[in-house]
Amino acid sequence: MAGTYTTQQGDAWDAIAHKVYGSEKYTGWLMQNNFPLLDIFVFGAGTVLQTPDPPEDDETANLPIWRTQA
Repeated sequence: MAGTYTTQQGDAWDAIAHKVYGSEKYTGWLMQNNFPLLDIFVFGAGTVLQTPDPPEDDETANLPIWRTQA
């Protein structure tokens, strides 16, 4: 599954995670792997995102980094 995703006008992080990985729970993973684009909330068409294979499923692996630190 690792590869890229080219955004469509109006895509948001959670919707992209759902399209690519089948679940919004991978939103944090997607964001962590596209760090330079974190200032974008709603994408225009044509932005290429990296979509590496998701981590093994556990409760903290898929959370954004700011949610995992105490």
